[in-house]
Amino acid sequence: MQKILLLGKNGQLGKALGKELSGSSDLKSFAKNELDILDFSKVAETCGQLKPDFIVNAAAYTAVDRAETEQALAMKINSEAVGNLAKICKNSGMKLIHFSTDYVFDGKHDEGFEEDDEPKPVNFYGESKLAGEREILDSGCEFAILRTSWLFGDGQNFVTKMLELARKNSEIKVVSDQIGCPTFAKDLAQTTKKIILENVSGIFHVTNSGTTSWADFARKIFEIKNLPTKVSDIPSSEFPTAAQRPKVSILQNTKLPQLRSWEDGLEEYLM
Repeated sequence: MQKILLLGKNGQLGKALGKELSGSSDLKSFAKNELDILDFSKVAETCGQLKPDFIVNAAAYTAVDRAETEQALAMKINSEAVGNLAKICKNSGMKLIHFSTDYVFDGKHDEGFEEDDEPKPVNFYGESKLAGEREILDSGCEFAILRTSWLFGDGQNFVTKMLELARKNSEIKVVSDQIGCPTFAKDLAQTTKKIILENVSGIFHVTNSGTTSWADFARKIFEIKNLPTKVSDIPSSEFPTAAQRPKVSILQNTKLPQLRSWEDGLEEYLM
């Protein structure tokens, strides 16, 4: 049975991973208050005691807009701490499973981005996540990096935000000129489990199949929940944010079996 150390167990992805990995492996899971990835010596000590085969890192700084002003903190969590995990893995013969983002790309390819396309972030969050990827590559450790996008699961996300807004408004404005691939955390966790079981290495794009805009994503949420809320399309320019967003966030998966459609994942999540 594989021994797995999971970091960031209380996030959307961490919760899904905890459910998915617990039955088939010897899993030890940690929340931030139990094992902070910024505490390098404690992480190294814990890994030395538990001797896992895999470190699965679901801990991350994910506040995209705040990252523009909290650059040092974003870089510490998303890059420096990740580099430390990679060093531990390299020195101890463990494998690192790490999660990255569509935001490492600039959004300027209409058809989306393949795993080997050159990253070029347009915001600091993307820069910090790309720096983390490079720390892993430079370390020489065994790794699988899973880039994903538009995640929804057990926690706060775009879906919960839209349902909150629908409770108070008969009509909401949603950006329609950003295109991406919504991803159900449960489906990402199942793919992670397969990657661990099959012990494959490299950089992978893992999203649900199909693409949509934020506005059409919102419409689908309301359709499934049978809500009368009307969605009005607006351009990104009408909804300014601290961090620039890529216009095309499509991650092309060329290496792994395709996942089910994002609509099917969304339906299961909402039901």
